[in-house]
Amino acid sequence: MKAPWHFASPSFSRDLRFLQEYSVIMAIRPLPSSLTGDDVVCYSPKLLAIEGVWQNVDPLDYDLPLFMIQIIIIVVASRALDFLLRPLRQPRAFAEIIAGIILGPTLLGQEHGFARTIFPPQSILTLETAAHIGLTYFIFLVGVEMDVALLRRAGQKSMAIGVVGVVLPFGVGSATAFALRSLVSEAMDSVPFSLFFGVANSVTAFPVLAHILAKTKLLNSEIGRICVSASFISNGIMWFIFIITISVAEPEADPLSSLWITLSYVAFLIFCFVCLRPIVLWQLQRIPEGQPASDFDVCLLLSIMMLAGVLTEAIGFYSVSGAVFFGLMVPDGPIRVALRDKMQDIVAGIMLPLYCVTSGLKTDLRTINEDWKLAGVLVLISVLAAFAKVVSTFIIAVMYTMPLSDALTLGFLMNTRGIIALLILNIGRRKGVISEESFALMIMISLFMTAVATPVITYLQRPFRRIVGYKRRNLQRSKPDTELRVLVCVHNTRNVPAIITLLEISCPTKRSPIFIYAAHLVELAGRTSTLLIGHSSEGDRRRPIGISDPQGQADHVFHAFDNYEKQAGGVSVQTLSIISPYSSMHEDICNLAEDKHVTVIILPFHKQQTVDGGLEPINASLKMMNENILAASPCSVCILIDRGLSSRSRLSRDERFSHHIALLFFGGADDREALSYCRRVIENPTVGLTVVRFVPEGKLDDEYLNEFRVRYAGNESVVYAEHVTSNAVETVSVIREMGDTHDLYVVGRSQSEEAATLTSGLTEWAECPELGPIGDLLASSDFAMSVSVLVVNQYVARPPPAGGHAAGDDGGHRTPLQRLMSHVNPRSLATAADAGMPQAAARI
Repeated sequence: MKAPWHFASPSFSRDLRFLQEYSVIMAIRPLPSSLTGDDVVCYSPKLLAIEGVWQNVDPLDYDLPLFMIQIIIIVVASRALDFLLRPLRQPRAFAEIIAGIILGPTLLGQEHGFARTIFPPQSILTLETAAHIGLTYFIFLVGVEMDVALLRRAGQKSMAIGVVGVVLPFGVGSATAFALRSLVSEAMDSVPFSLFFGVANSVTAFPVLAHILAKTKLLNSEIGRICVSASFISNGIMWFIFIITISVAEPEADPLSSLWITLSYVAFLIFCFVCLRPIVLWQLQRIPEGQPASDFDVCLLLSIMMLAGVLTEAIGFYSVSGAVFFGLMVPDGPIRVALRDKMQDIVAGIMLPLYCVTSGLKTDLRTINEDWKLAGVLVLISVLAAFAKVVSTFIIAVMYTMPLSDALTLGFLMNTRGIIALLILNIGRRKGVISEESFALMIMISLFMTAVATPVITYLQRPFRRIVGYKRRNLQRSKPDTELRVLVCVHNTRNVPAIITLLEISCPTKRSPIFIYAAHLVELAGRTSTLLIGHSSEGDRRRPIGISDPQGQADHVFHAFDNYEKQAGGVSVQTLSIISPYSSMHEDICNLAEDKHVTVIILPFHKQQTVDGGLEPINASLKMMNENILAASPCSVCILIDRGLSSRSRLSRDERFSHHIALLFFGGADDREALSYCRRVIENPTVGLTVVRFVPEGKLDDEYLNEFRVRYAGNESVVYAEHVTSNAVETVSVIREMGDTHDLYVVGRSQSEEAATLTSGLTEWAECPELGPIGDLLASSDFAMSVSVLVVNQYVARPPPAGGHAAGDDGGHRTPLQRLMSHVNPRSLATAADAGMPQAAARI
């Protein structure tokens, strides 16, 4: 029978062995073992040049067109599987490895025509070279992203989970593999075999872990923060164990070679710190403050990274070990942003899938059927190591008083596998420590461990997130002498002064303090993984990797809130950065609010004031984000329309007040929530409040009015005005008469059904319906008013069981105004005339 290969004159025995190996991997007819150095496999000398299809030339006979076709097929196949698996929220690496298995000898590779045409053995060397370069760049970026300072700041809980979560499963996996090594293969060297299996079963994949946390919306929670810190610690320990494992995994080498390899690596680390790091720091310090890194800086850094990879390859390690360590040395600053911006798409989108798919191409699941005893032993080793990892993490978490569901969730999160486990298995296979059958089975076990993580975590967390809630989800339900938790969101520095002024107006005191979660919202374009960075101190503010901030917006935002906390009494501030696509940012904000038991969320309006006093949109996506937050928020929401609130003061009308606020009350849940906010405002001696009640004709509420008069008898701090109107025209006329006599208008987003006639027709012409009819009216550029507006939306729980009370219900028989007045301390303040009200206003 004629062999499927063409042979010629003597040459290249090494290439012959290479083709013999890959003919087995790609399910192509094996090369005869009798071939010797007298035979040569013919390679076409035309690797790049091509005459064209019009000269009866097949483009796939040439390396460059074939390599391009391979990239297209790999990227399309991996992205298609990623799209199909998206409902299961699996990481992209999972889909890429599955794509490689499908393209490999397990399925499509069994068709000899497909294998010889698309993935011929002579092309695998080129494909693997590009794949390993992509892996090196990816591991370098992982090192860049890892915050070494986080290891120093990690608490005892994260430290204990990180250490125990890698040491115990490594010990269990290695010990079990050593004890059962005879059942696997007598030819295996016991020590390297045991170490490789221990390392492969103890690793935690940080990139995959971050993806799962983002998809399950746990990145903002305590579980997410502990898990990220613990994974950093465990990965640091794992790399140390991995270095030792590589140094001893040379069964044919001199016994002292392991010692020389280890000492050489230590010398490499010293060389990096003494020589390479000062050069990098010197070059990066020359970048002007606030300016991005230049192309020269990026190329210099990548060249030094390649040098580190060459050195580690020369001393017996793989290039990735030098790349990840050099990545850890890259300082914070513009260079990190430039590296991510310039490399992320090409590395994560094209080059890294090559590595995952080539690993799948080497995975032949048909070999598993040949030895069920081996499969049973490997499954037992992996299950015991995974059990040790989950249980040890669970026990440590419970010892630190974490809930049982959270502790079990943490255990499954720490057991995720990914690119690092794939790298370890490939190295073990290449060194002969892991057989082809063991490699294929371990790949499937790693995929299974990663696949089950997301559904199990979702099952453990979602029911508890619905059940475990908090009572004070709106201002009306909150008591005046308890802490008020507020989540304020800012997009840029222009939002900060008005929000801080609003917080000052809200009268924080030691008796009624305000805990502020100040979140800087940053759009993450082009990716879907969410980041939430907590900043505990001024010296602990690292700019997120891959997020450009050339104008230093984040630093100015955080410093402003820090200064406010130092100067104000009764205020505690925690600053955070939420980095997410605008399409899903509302989910991160709502999850953060629920996790922190926030009572109210304060959002900036999606428009900002221009020089001529008008309002212009900041970003079209912000409007949709605000609407999504209003629909999904677990608490009350306020939208602040800033028209110079921080700079407006009506000292000309009454020098006793620094701010004058007007509350437009029509009735309804949102207006009651606005009243509840004003309950805090009137505690501030520097603020004057005017309550303007709009009453439908013939529906005068004597109970509201009488209670208000009794409670505020002799109190000059509050002015009450009542207007009986019958339609929207009269309502607009009254509001227009008030003009710019106040610094801030507080209105409810929606009004009661009884007052619907007073705003009828306004909704049809609304430019911003998320503000409600009155809020949209006040924000309209056609209304000719330059006053800031606070639109309040009250959180209302679902209807409770019979006999119960809703979350927003008082549970008693007092009216909202009665509840407001019962918590007011009398003080002597302004008159109706001083407040600039129409003649209908009267002092109580």
